[in-house]
Amino acid sequence: MNLHAPQVGSSLIEVLVSMTILAVGIVGIGALQTATMKSNQNSYMRTQANFHANDIVERMRSNTAGVEAGGYNDPNPVLTASCQTASGCTAVQMAANDVAQWETSIAAALPLGAATVCLDSTPVDGTAAAPACNSSGEVYAVKIFWDDDRDGTLNQRFIMTFTP
Repeated sequence: MNLHAPQVGSSLIEVLVSMTILAVGIVGIGALQTATMKSNQNSYMRTQANFHANDIVERMRSNTAGVEAGGYNDPNPVLTASCQTASGCTAVQMAANDVAQWETSIAAALPLGAATVCLDSTPVDGTAAAPACNSSGEVYAVKIFWDDDRDGTLNQRFIMTFTP
């Protein structure tokens, strides 16, 4: 009987354990990268919503006559071609034109992007389908909705208020 026989197969077990640990680490890194990318995408969408909300607020600040006439509280804004010419348009037409252009830019910038601007005494409610604007009070609500996880439902909302 040889007491000093060489061990057989121990290095193979060590390699398998090392490979298992390496595989678990690589899967963990992949999961971390996926979570990071999702967080970055969410941050980007919120930044876009914030940018667009500030855009319409600045348009409202530059058209105080349109704000005072209630032009930004129109649920069905339309583009007015004369607002883009030297002849110009009225303040109310400019307000409707601003909102129509703004809604178009949101639809292009955010997945399933939808938005509304309205007078609302309770601005933190509503959905894209029913924005819950009650047209009362002195506070304008800028409500932006989008599909953050791209599953076909508008699951994110950004709201900014503006008092003229």
